[in-house]
Amino acid sequence: MFAACLTAADLLSGWTKGSWIELPTFIWALASGVVIRNVLTHVFRFEMFDRAIDVFGNASLSLFLAMALLSLRLWELADLAGPVAIILAVQVLVMMAWATFVTYRFMGADYDAAVVAAGHCGFGLGATPTAIANMQAITDRFGPSYKAYLVVPLVGAFFVDLVNATILQIFTQLPFLR
Repeated sequence: MFAACLTAADLLSGWTKGSWIELPTFIWALASGVVIRNVLTHVFRFEMFDRAIDVFGNASLSLFLAMALLSLRLWELADLAGPVAIILAVQVLVMMAWATFVTYRFMGADYDAAVVAAGHCGFGLGATPTAIANMQAITDRFGPSYKAYLVVPLVGAFFVDLVNATILQIFTQLPFLR
């Protein structure tokens, strides 16, 4: 399934290159995964082994985070440590308040809402892999939250990236911005 998603993403990315619907390859991979999973489970009634998918996803997440951290050149940022620490502290406080008072309540003020709020904190302080890591820390200890694992990656990765890529395409095509 992963190879099919990557192949479909590569083909779709190549076909749409230079057109109005050109999107980053990873968005095509996400869309392909959604289509393949739904077609296999709903049309062909194929039973997915979710544990294998989880293991592969966890390994990929760990690999991504390791590569991202290894590529940082922290010595180049030494002069910015003070201002970055202040910005980070303010961002953490604002994200905690928003997740607690808005996200948690808006999502229903239950366990699923708490996991979504943790994912929102991860997304607000980093990226979707950070959100998944936050949610995974909670669900490993307190149990699964299928709603959170549906909402946060879908909205945080797929929809946000799709809207962002579309807006960027529109603005790069405007003649007065060239």
